[in-house]
Amino acid sequence: MDISKEVLAVIDEVLSLGGRALAYDRDTPLLGAVPELDSMAVVGVINMLEERFGFIVEDDEIDGSSFATVGTLVDFVEGKLA
Repeated sequence: MDISKEVLAVIDEVLSLGGRALAYDRDTPLLGAVPELDSMAVVGVINMLEERFGFIVEDDEIDGSSFATVGTLVDFVEGKLA
């Protein structure tokens, strides 16, 4: 499984970006740079990641830095799966 592609697919689906997120790379900024990614969308992304990858995110495990870039979010997911 390509975790990076799966994370991008989740972002694209939750934010209704119509495939735009699939062109993002690890350095693409997210929080504060993608207008669709507001606080409610963050919750939606977390929920979809939990469903897609089968893990639970506790409140104290994640903060804004996890959503800084695509790479930081992928790293977070990889850490949860390790």
